Amino acid sequence: MNVLILQGSPRANGNTAWMAEEYKKAAEAAGHAVTLVDVSHRKIAGCLACEYCHGKGNGACVQKDDMQQLSPLLAEAEALVLASPIYYFGMSAQIQAPIQRVYNVGKPAKVKKMALLLSSCSPGVYDSAVAQYKGMAAYWDVEDTGIVTAKIDEQKTDATREKLAALAGKL
Repeated sequence: MNVLILQGSPRANGNTAWMAEEYKKAAEAAGHAVTLVDVSHRKIAGCLACEYCHGKGNGACVQKDDMQQLSPLLAEAEALVLASPIYYFGMSAQIQAPIQRVYNVGKPAKVKKMALLLSSCSPGVYDSAVAQYKGMAAYWDVEDTGIVTAKIDEQKTDATREKLAALAGKL
C-alpha cells in the first residue's frame, strides 16, 4: 500500500516527528511504501476560498506554493496519516493548511484508509483534533484505522512505539 504521512510539527526532533517516524518504520517493515512529508517546513498557505479550483482552475489551486509538490503525493496515496502536536486544543496550523488545500479535489482519489497521530503535554486535549479527523474520514468515506495519542509521560516510550506499530499493522 502507498502510505503518505503528513507530519505537522515545527519541531524536527520533537515528539510528533518521532511518532511519525516510528509509524513509518513499522509500515515499511510490513512491506508498505511510505512517504513522510514534514509539512511544517514547507511553504503551504491556507485555502483562499476563491473557488478558482472549481472554476477556471479545473481542480488546480490558484496558489503556487509547496502544495504543488504535495498534491501528486496525495493523488497517489492509498493511506493518509496525519501527525500533529496539539496546539491549544487543535491540530497545528502547519498541518491545517494542506488539509484545507485538499478542497480543490474534494478528496484524495485513491485514499482508502486514514490514521491520526497526536502528541501533547497535557491529557484530555484531543477532542477537537479527533473530531476533525473523524469528520474528514467520514466525509471522504475512508476507513479510520485508528488514533494514537501520546501525552507528556507517554512520549518516546516503548509502549507508544508498540501502539504505533499496531496501528501501522492495520494497513
